[in-house]
Amino acid sequence: MHEELGSLLPWWMVLPFAGLLLSIAIFPLTIPHWFHKNQNMAVVAAGFGLPVLAYLLLRHGEQGWERILETGHEYISFIVLLAALYTISGGIYITGHLVGTPYTNVGFLLTGAILANFIGTTGAAMVLIRPLLRANADRTHKKHVIIFFIFIVCNIGGLLTPLADPPLFLGFLRGVGFFWTLQLFPQWAFTVLTVIAIFLILETRAYREDRHKFVNLATRSYLPSGIAGRINFLYLGGVIAAVLLSGPLLEMGEAIHFPFLREGLMISMMVLSLKVAPTGPRASNHFNWDPIAEVAIIFAGIFAAMIPALAILEARGGELGLEQPWQFFWSTGVLSSFLDNAPTYLTFTSTAQGLLDLDTTGALTSADPSALGISPARFLAAISTGAVFMGANSYIGNAPNFMVKSMAEKADVDMPSFFGYMAYSALILVPVFMLVTVVFFR
Repeated sequence: MHEELGSLLPWWMVLPFAGLLLSIAIFPLTIPHWFHKNQNMAVVAAGFGLPVLAYLLLRHGEQGWERILETGHEYISFIVLLAALYTISGGIYITGHLVGTPYTNVGFLLTGAILANFIGTTGAAMVLIRPLLRANADRTHKKHVIIFFIFIVCNIGGLLTPLADPPLFLGFLRGVGFFWTLQLFPQWAFTVLTVIAIFLILETRAYREDRHKFVNLATRSYLPSGIAGRINFLYLGGVIAAVLLSGPLLEMGEAIHFPFLREGLMISMMVLSLKVAPTGPRASNHFNWDPIAEVAIIFAGIFAAMIPALAILEARGGELGLEQPWQFFWSTGVLSSFLDNAPTYLTFTSTAQGLLDLDTTGALTSADPSALGISPARFLAAISTGAVFMGANSYIGNAPNFMVKSMAEKADVDMPSFFGYMAYSALILVPVFMLVTVVFFR
């Protein structure tokens, strides 16, 4: 059904999505005071998203309606998960006086890269971003710290388990073994350590310029390090359990004619965090709803406007002429920089299955040489790595990127514009990804 819809859609139906991306990039620079009001963001999102939905309904009837319903379900799942993790993590407060030194910040990045594989990139980002912002509050040069946090914690770190990132979880649901992604540890370690090495070089120089501006720590009142609001880790566990049990919960939901049973459990964890957990940690975090509201509004437009782009990709992905793992790495990665990386992952795993004449996604885990002389597992490794890593290339490449940007701006960090951020990713990440290509996928 999706492939048939994608083959019917004209190429110009991707223009609303391109227009929305340009608006997100340009309006904060040209009309920042107007655009940063939620109601005006909603006007922009609706202006590009609603015409797409109307076209699909009027021109493609049942096919268009089914795709809209599916996308709406995906959006609800997306925003409920993000809201639950944001809200619950807001009740966790790391006490003590952490200071944003180079090695402290490297510790945050390494911790986040590891933690992402247990509670997801979004969960790790939401737990760590607030203490990272506080640790660097006295810094003048701190923008790069948040940018590298997005690179590593929100994206690159989440390669080793299906819990880490949605595309890997979809692969698990389609037959890829839960522990198969651990085979990607060499790619994970190489990229995480290379990016952190680059960060440490830039950070050491920036810290030298900032160090004399730090408040004298000896004059600060002593507060022992610790974690307040620890009960919220239980609620985070409940959210992760709901993700792990997606399959059974979906079947149960169908049986009782309620398709959002998983999301209901996540909302219940969020409510428990708000009503049962202590309120002090949330107050200490200066918790508010602005970042999640901004993300919900912008991504509502993105989800609607990108329907044609994804449908066309699904229908015509096989026409791209991909034959080598490195080609799958870059094709999956470039598109995952702007489109939802989960359906992009599925599109390219399907393309690889067709190329290798395999029946299931799980069959791509085979290490035996294919007819092309290359093991299917190398294709799956390339697709998985591209989908996860290159979500770091833009603010909208992965769910937590835009959230972290918004939270940093609320903490008075002067984050780069949409294009400014992409300049950082082009200068830092693209050369690293070229190295990854040479080392692992050639």
